Parts: sequence; C-alpha cells; structure tokens
Amino acid sequence: MFPRPNLINQPRNLPTPAQNQAPAEVKQSPVIHYTFLLIGLSLLVYVLHKLDGVLLPILFAGLLAVLLLPLVLRLEKRKFSRIWAIIATLLLLTAALTGLFYLFGTQLMTLRDELPKLQAKSLVYFDQIQQWASEKFGYHPMSKVELIDSSMKSVKKSAGGYLGSTLSMTAAVLSVTTLIPIYIFCFLYYRDHMRQFMFRFVAPDKRTTVLHTMDSIQTVVQAYIQGLLTVIVVVSVLNATGLLLLGVKFAIFFAVFASVLAVIPYIGIMVGSAIPALVTLVETGSPGKAAAVVGVFMFVQFLEGNFITPMITGSKVSINPMAAIIALILGGELWGTPGMILSIPLVAVLKVVFDASKATEPWGFLLGDVTDGEDTQNDTSDDKPGFFAKAWRIIKRM
Repeated sequence: MFPRPNLINQPRNLPTPAQNQAPAEVKQSPVIHYTFLLIGLSLLVYVLHKLDGVLLPILFAGLLAVLLLPLVLRLEKRKFSRIWAIIATLLLLTAALTGLFYLFGTQLMTLRDELPKLQAKSLVYFDQIQQWASEKFGYHPMSKVELIDSSMKSVKKSAGGYLGSTLSMTAAVLSVTTLIPIYIFCFLYYRDHMRQFMFRFVAPDKRTTVLHTMDSIQTVVQAYIQGLLTVIVVVSVLNATGLLLLGVKFAIFFAVFASVLAVIPYIGIMVGSAIPALVTLVETGSPGKAAAVVGVFMFVQFLEGNFITPMITGSKVSINPMAAIIALILGGELWGTPGMILSIPLVAVLKVVFDASKATEPWGFLLGDVTDGEDTQNDTSDDKPGFFAKAWRIIKRM
C-alpha cells in the first residue's frame, strides 16, 4: 500500500486550466470606434490642407507619370535607356503643352483687344434694359458715370488683394512647373524601387496577388485618364465645329474651355455655354443666335453623355454625378482650383482601389454609376457591341 502524498511539499500557485486560456477580447464600443475614426479623418484633412504646397505637385506628377508610363515603356522596348526614354517623353509633353499655351495665348490676346468694344456694347444694352425696367416697374436708372465710378471704387479697394494674389500665384506656378517634371522623372525612374518598397509590407505568399492588383489598378487608371483626355479632344472638335458654323468669335477658345468644364456634371455645361452665349449676344445683339450657341453645347453634351463617353471610357471607371459634384466641392474647399482639377481623377483612383478589395468594395459601388450595379445583375453574355463601339475599335486598331 502506497503512502499518502505529502501535500506540504507540493508546489503551490500552479496555474489552473482556466488560467492557461487567452484573455477574453474587450469589445470596443461603436461610439468609441467612430469617434476615433472622425478624429483621424479630421487630422488627415488638416494635414492635407496645411501641406498643399508639397502635396499638389506630387499628385499632379503622379497622375502625369501614370499617363506617360505606356510611352516610356514603348521607348524602352525600342532600345532606349530608361533615362533617355523619360527625357524624350518629358520633351514631348513640354512641346504639347507649349503648343496649347500658344494657341490659348493668341486667343486670349485677341479677346483682350475686343474687350473695349464688348464693354461699349454691353453698356448700350444695359441702358436699354434699365429704360425698360423704369417704364415697367418704376425703377430709377443708373447713369453710365455712376456705374463706372462704382466699378472703379470696387477695383481700387480690391487692387491690393488682387496684386498680392497675382504675385503669389505667379510664384506658385513657377515653383510647380519646376518641381513637377522632377517628380515625374523620379516616379518613372524609380518605379521598380517603389514597387519593391510596397512588397516589403506584404507577406511573400501574398505578393503575387498584390502584384496583379497593382497592375489592374494601373491599367484601369491609365485607361480612365487617357479616355478622359480623348473625350475632351472629341468634344472640343464638335463644339468648335458648331461654333464656327454659327460664326461665333473665339470659337476654338470657347470650345476647348467648355469641353474641359463638361467633365463637371451639369454645372460644367451651364458655365461653359453661358459665357460664349453672352459674348455672342453682346456682339451680334441677336437672342436667337445666342440661343443657338447654347443649343450647340447642349447637343454636344447629349452626344458626350450617351455615346462618346460610354464608347471611349467604357464602364471600367464611371463616377456618378452626385459623387463628382461632392468631390468638386470638397476639392475646392481643400485646395482651391487645383483641388477641383484633381478631384475627379482622384475619385476615380479611389474607386479603383476600393473595388480591388472585398472589404472596401461597397465604397467603390457607392462612388460608381447606377448602371454599374444594373450591369452586374443582368446577363450580358449575349450582348453585342453597337455601331459606335465597333467604329471606335476600328479606329483604335488603325
């Protein structure tokens, strides 16, 4: 018979099976979670606003680098070194921008020479409107001298601010035009190095998936930016054709100006057509011709929304008008005019990034157009391309 165990010599404070288990997770309250999320977003917006002078050239350079990357790769396949391929691409970009600035500069100089005549005619129409209002409603008309004096007083009050803003804007433009080519060169030259840098944050077994995701994002963003520029060119040609047929002065300038603004849903076409319509009304005195100018822009906008943009950009990246308008407002509040220019491409990039992950795919669906959700529900296997899509494919093959 064995003796009883000595309880005195046994080790004490041994962990029980319940103590070996992992501690229970503390569930965070949704209120605390969203509070920290709002604080983080507020800090992010504050940093983005304060660092606009640093971030804006980098963002512009990043978008231009993505747009120029196919040309650089094509030159590298033709036995160009990477440095010379990038330099040749930047020279082509500089030549294209110089031609555009020269074209717009000549149009603006001609418009400046015509301003005194337009001002004199507008004063005549202003007097006629005042006389009509005085006869109908008893309105006391304002003389030309009073109108000019009030205008000169307002100009004198704001002259200092205009001068300061002009000098600061000129300095900013000069610094940006110097930095953006340098950033583009760095992005294109160190693209492999930056890709390896991103891989170091990912486990080795997931790098292939990340590589495919990055390639798809790059392809879709390139297609979107190229399609957007193509739409602007096509709409500019159509607008210029219509305005030239009507005999409108500065037709090319107004056509390109309105086509760039047409990227903004609803608001762009209103602003882009109002200015040339007013100039035409003052120049010719014909309300019918001014209405015809508006009709040209409305017709081209109809073609752009229903045929041109779906045919060129397709349904890869389509932003709904509500998201585009909100992005424009937020971009203008955050970074001013450059923010409004960057807002639409950045929202398109965000949509592509959101669609690449299942966790953020609902946000990409929210930014996308309504037809995207309908297309995913319908079976399009039997759908055949239309006439415009076939024509565009033939043109691209040529």
